[in-house]
Amino acid sequence: MKTSKEGIDLIKQFEGVKHKMYKDVVGLPTIGVGHLITEKDKHLLTATLSEEEVEMLLKKDLERFEFAVNSLSAKLNQNEFDALVSLAFNIGTSAFVSSTLAKKLRTKHLREEVAAEFLRWNKAGGKEVAGLTRRRKAEKELFLKHE
Repeated sequence: MKTSKEGIDLIKQFEGVKHKMYKDVVGLPTIGVGHLITEKDKHLLTATLSEEEVEMLLKKDLERFEFAVNSLSAKLNQNEFDALVSLAFNIGTSAFVSSTLAKKLRTKHLREEVAAEFLRWNKAGGKEVAGLTRRRKAEKELFLKHE
């Protein structure tokens, strides 16, 4: 599966769209739509991205999160998939695939039990963040939304 426009819009809503480097809530250098700047792309520290470059970077970033969600081999509808990609995008693939939420998906728990797990991911640097709580509620709502 691939992330729909609704899923991309949700990610953009919470990540924001920045054409220049900024520090995220835990102080990591970031650009575009929540793209963490690593050693291999440190040239982005001083870059100003065009709208097209932001979109290309986002599509490339989405590939690994879509792969992580698809690797769960769970039967998902588009809304569930989009909500899970948004979560994985924000917490990272290793945290996502090892999460209780992913384990519950793999073991075919009820959708409501899986959805409840979104709300556990509302901290950054060990502290609850209001913006993450809003994001997790929106992801949970999308996950439970019927197509």
